[in-house]
Amino acid sequence: MILNYKFKNFMSFRENAEFSMQAPKSKVKNRFPNNYITSGTGADLLKTAVIVGENAGGKSNFVRSLSYLQAFFTGAETPKSYKNAINTNNEPGYCPKKSQTLQSFELEICVSESTLYLYHLEIDFVGIVNESFSIKSHVKNKYRKIFALERSECTTECKNKNDCADSNNCQTESVVTYHLDMQLPDQAIERALAKAVDADTANGLTVIKLALLGYEHAIAFTNRVKNDLCPETNRINYDIYKSMRSEEDDLRILHDPRYLEIFRMIDSSMIDCKIDAENPFSKTMIVRQKKDGSTFSRELSQDSSGVREFFAWAVQIFRVVYEDKIVFADEMDRVLNPVLSDRVISFICGKEHHGQFVFTTHNVLHLDLKNYMKEQIYFITKDVETLDSELYSLADFPEIRYETTKIYEFYMKGILGGTAIE
Repeated sequence: MILNYKFKNFMSFRENAEFSMQAPKSKVKNRFPNNYITSGTGADLLKTAVIVGENAGGKSNFVRSLSYLQAFFTGAETPKSYKNAINTNNEPGYCPKKSQTLQSFELEICVSESTLYLYHLEIDFVGIVNESFSIKSHVKNKYRKIFALERSECTTECKNKNDCADSNNCQTESVVTYHLDMQLPDQAIERALAKAVDADTANGLTVIKLALLGYEHAIAFTNRVKNDLCPETNRINYDIYKSMRSEEDDLRILHDPRYLEIFRMIDSSMIDCKIDAENPFSKTMIVRQKKDGSTFSRELSQDSSGVREFFAWAVQIFRVVYEDKIVFADEMDRVLNPVLSDRVISFICGKEHHGQFVFTTHNVLHLDLKNYMKEQIYFITKDVETLDSELYSLADFPEIRYETTKIYEFYMKGILGGTAIE
């Protein structure tokens, strides 16, 4: 489960953005006993959170930042910043040397009942600038650093003597050296890691190399990021996106009886799904029962857009509740009615698990302190002058009172931000 996530200089976000899934330390959390879970590390972690904001405010970019970070763990390419991924205000021209390409990411995560990990990464257009990995066994303890990689020298030359007319003509060549500070319990792994970094400073994350060398904590952390972090951006209809992928793991979930329990939230008349193995997200037959007991079937592709979308999203809800995945859903409820959205959140909070579900939305009805703690509600707004996105929590507003404040009215008046730019 995620405790905290921070990033800087990514797409519409210029300054540091901070997101937390830690429940408040105050007694207010006692009013919402199902909204959080206490891990063996002593951390009280939220099961759900909602992010509200205007169109083009940066909600999707927030989710994409996680996909971007995750790609460094799953891909073979050298971790470095790319022109189309840094903040536009930091791009004065085509030459990366003239741009502010430094990006930072920090992820604090609870992987087991006894271990917390803190991972920090800084990259620029050359590659890794800083990378560190720390662990501790309890939230009240101090982090113990496992390794810290720091770029000690970097010389960059432009191979194109003339000014770059466009990005295709911009060619730079860099020579870098690194300093690696380690505090590993196994000297053999420590020596091997030092050789791995010295032999190939440009390729791959150090934490990945450490995992390949067999260090258990690096293995646990990297597996969690690669396999259990699920940032889902809604670039196209989610049901179409899932049908294009048609992963075998989805089929396993679709055949699980517990999946139908989730899917039936959208329509209680559904009694069965006859899953199509080749095209599950379009050719599956949905069986419904009328009040007189008779049944009829309809192909999923012929059903409503809401049913098709929720058929796909229900897979991710299953993963949160029954597989402890960390899902970031971009506008999951854009085709769902508010009642169903509340039903989904209640279902997730009502189950005992170590998964998390965070979703972006335009639905202001989620601004409700009867179902959410202030720490569970976030806003993303875009500055009128700079067009930079800003992320902040409702907990940042001490004047907001649980008993008296009507958040919806505050939001619609623009007091809380996150409304359309005028």
